[in-house]
Amino acid sequence: LKDAKLKAESVELIIAATVTPDMQFPSVSCLIQRELGAKKAACFDMSAACAGFVYGLITARQFVANGMYKNALVVAAEKTSSFVDWQDRSTCILFGDGSGAAVVGPVKRPGFLSAHLGADGRGADLLMVSAGGSRHPSSRETLEKKMHYVKMRGNELFRVAVGIMADAALKALEQAGLSCQDVDCFIPHQANARIIYATAKKLGLSADKIFMNIEKYGNMSAASSAVALCEAVKSGRIKKGDIVLLDTFGAGLAWGSCVIKW
Repeated sequence: LKDAKLKAESVELIIAATVTPDMQFPSVSCLIQRELGAKKAACFDMSAACAGFVYGLITARQFVANGMYKNALVVAAEKTSSFVDWQDRSTCILFGDGSGAAVVGPVKRPGFLSAHLGADGRGADLLMVSAGGSRHPSSRETLEKKMHYVKMRGNELFRVAVGIMADAALKALEQAGLSCQDVDCFIPHQANARIIYATAKKLGLSADKIFMNIEKYGNMSAASSAVALCEAVKSGRIKKGDIVLLDTFGAGLAWGSCVIKW
């Protein structure tokens, strides 16, 4: 809000992207609204796992573009450490906690050039926390079976992630009338270095175009893209006029990409 020169009381919409909410309800966005004192804002949460920040940005863009709201605050916040089994080395060492935010509003510059969203529920069981909802409410049995922890089929996820992320990136670029050669900064979901480099290779993007911070934070689910975008801007990696490609993929399966001219 400070960077956008926007006061909390002027925020008109808050979208929180998270799969690790404080509680089932009320929504995280309402709790954020309360803490900020943003009394004017409408609020709702989005559950798109690692693709949540891009889903939130694209949704916010629609509300601003059609004139319903003058601005929107998109917050991606995750506390994945509460949902990992610390005895399961296949998951616990991969994830991290974090949050990032962006303000979406009308601009004179081009801003958003294109966006692409997708999903495939057939892959829902590749990455999930199966208990705690209405299908498997908390019980002694769900606790004993460790059903409240993240379960991931990593090898299978890797096999589909690279292809889906590359395809999503190409669709957003095509929609914007651009090619991979036009990209100045590629910000993929920070899942792991293998997926990131394999996706970049498939797109023909050189390593100097990729922004990575996974070595500092691990996979922060929806927050990964938000934090990476913020750090890329603050460090000067993204400059005015640059073409920025955000590309995300996560549980659901759900994915999203967008092209922004900074």
